Amino acid sequence: MPLIEFADFSFKYLGADSLALRKVDLNIEEGEYVVLTGPSGCGKTTLCRAINGLVPQFHRGYIAGNVIVDGKNTREHNVAELAPIAGLVFQQPENQLVTLNVEREIAFGPENLGVERKEIRRRVEELIDMLDLEHLREKHPHEMSGGEQQRVAMAATLALKPKVLVADEPTSNLDPQSAVTILDLIADLNRRDMTVVLVEHRLDLVSKDASRVVLMDKGSIVADGEPREVLSMDLCQEIGVGIPKATQIYKRLKQRGFNLDKVPLTGAELATLVQEVKQR
Repeated sequence: MPLIEFADFSFKYLGADSLALRKVDLNIEEGEYVVLTGPSGCGKTTLCRAINGLVPQFHRGYIAGNVIVDGKNTREHNVAELAPIAGLVFQQPENQLVTLNVEREIAFGPENLGVERKEIRRRVEELIDMLDLEHLREKHPHEMSGGEQQRVAMAATLALKPKVLVADEPTSNLDPQSAVTILDLIADLNRRDMTVVLVEHRLDLVSKDASRVVLMDKGSIVADGEPREVLSMDLCQEIGVGIPKATQIYKRLKQRGFNLDKVPLTGAELATLVQEVKQR
């Protein structure tokens, strides 16, 4: 049984003119790293909210089909019941930071779930160390940079020990170096067996670590597969998805009759593949 299952799921927000999600069928297995991408307004954020139950428990509207997360139907379980399974990191971290300092922020979720004090302290210290937050321990969230806030929001989410981390464009407001730091952290969590669902447009930075890329357009899934397969499709450019530069160059070379052995996702991969062809 998949960890997350969308079964013919559709959703339309109250007052909206069109469906945000349209007959979505999607299975995500434990341990996968799934990147969701697509043009603005295609339904990515709504899909994330449907995984942790904000849709339909908080955001109301027309609903059809089901979302099953770790055996629980999101129609029948509230957000508090789903939070320890699916932890959601928002695009705007300041929207989910609610306490006066980093230490309290990380402890807030487990305290509300009734976790014993000794275990809360252990989780707080573990996450402060893992996300390099020691120098921010006593700082108010609003005194921090965007990248620091994002790390704190991630720590607060991970403190709930979720089975799946759902991150909705966590690098959208970050400088390139902060973005790399956050995305490296997410890839490392996946290597430690955490399931990851990531909404991201910086495909240059994430496609090399992802196990799957799911392409969305107008509320529907239009492609789903291994990153090299999906990102080399002409469909990406047709709907306005920016593919990695190395993949763009691969496609141009192919048009000119210069075939590489596989689709590169990074500059280093591209350089190696071109060198191999030259040495033949």
